[in-house]
Amino acid sequence: MSLPPCPKCDSAFVYPDQSQLICPECGHEWNPDEIAAEDAAPTAKDANGAELQVGDKVTFIKDLKVKGSSLVLKIGTKALIRQIVDGKDHELDCKVDGAGEMMITAKFVKKA
Repeated sequence: MSLPPCPKCDSAFVYPDQSQLICPECGHEWNPDEIAAEDAAPTAKDANGAELQVGDKVTFIKDLKVKGSSLVLKIGTKALIRQIVDGKDHELDCKVDGAGEMMITAKFVKKA
């Protein structure tokens, strides 16, 4: 069985200890299953529970005020998802029609 190299020092001398892998050179311990889960791309779900992907077109389900501006994005405004980030409030980096680039919370949109 081939074990992955150490993520800290890139040493090939890694050995298993139950569910952990240990590097004898730098002493780093890690669980390879947790690292695989962390490397997975962030995901977001819209107001209806549908999985959103980069490149999807979405529409707003309610009026949204833009912080620091008098601009209000109306219901039905369309946007294109450019990137999905793992954030607390704003998960979607979108290009909004008539407003430009901005971050939006996924629960306020639905797939178009």
